[in-house]
Amino acid sequence: MPKNINDMDMFIFICLCLWSLNGVFVADAVKSESVTEGESVSLNSSVTQIQTHEEIEWKFGDILIATVINNKSVFYDIDDERFRDRLKLDQTGSLTIINSRTTDSGLYTVSSSSRDTINTINLTVYARLPVPVISRDCSSSSSSSCSLVCSAVNVSHVTLSWFKGNSSLPSISVSDLSISLSLPLEVEYEDQNTYSCVLNNPIRNQTRHLNITELCHTCAAGESSLITGLISAAAGSLLIVAAVGIFWICRKKTHQEVQSGEEITYADPTFYKRRAQKSRAQEEEDVVYAGVVMRH
Repeated sequence: MPKNINDMDMFIFICLCLWSLNGVFVADAVKSESVTEGESVSLNSSVTQIQTHEEIEWKFGDILIATVINNKSVFYDIDDERFRDRLKLDQTGSLTIINSRTTDSGLYTVSSSSRDTINTINLTVYARLPVPVISRDCSSSSSSSCSLVCSAVNVSHVTLSWFKGNSSLPSISVSDLSISLSLPLEVEYEDQNTYSCVLNNPIRNQTRHLNITELCHTCAAGESSLITGLISAAAGSLLIVAAVGIFWICRKKTHQEVQSGEEITYADPTFYKRRAQKSRAQEEEDVVYAGVVMRH
């Protein structure tokens, strides 16, 4: 009990302050929820059972999206209809989002008309992670080492890393931008260590293991095949050039022999026309001059 008037005044003042706060909600600490795109997520209302005539409201940011009134659930469409047919409320007022999307990320608040508490939940929906791809870069490879590149396309909120065994090598972190990533690595052809490329976000990861024999030795074999092919092509070209040269030499020699030899005389052919049978009198009138038949 207060010992004097001043103590009594202070006691009354404190009581009045506490009374004035009656009925005002006290916000809980912001809770966090994370989920992968396509999965369903439940946001807890922190209510064990909804009382008669109690009204529960859910907001996404400042937009009302669902209420429970007289134990009946009501859902509201927002301008882009992002939540259409994807919201459910249970008997405790907890909100379930079905088939979540990355656009569902944000602050959700739940309030009650007859309670002094409110929940704020920060939901993050992460995009599905692709499996990273490891490819070789033969143009940068040397006779003793193999150049590799690990890449991921159109990713956000992720980290791309190389691992040597269980040890992490240099990595790239990304913010909320959706971009394509690539991370190089150089290994020796005879390296016996295990390597893997990992793409991860705070709740999931995707891993691609490196097969040095399959990638790096194939690269070396490809270079050898290319060199062999070039040599074969060059040899084939030389053979064609040699054949053409021999042909022209032989032709030139034949032409020279013809020019230096005896003159060749070409006789015009004589054609005889078959004649109809003549009378003896006509035949006697035919006279032959120098093998030429003439008619009087």
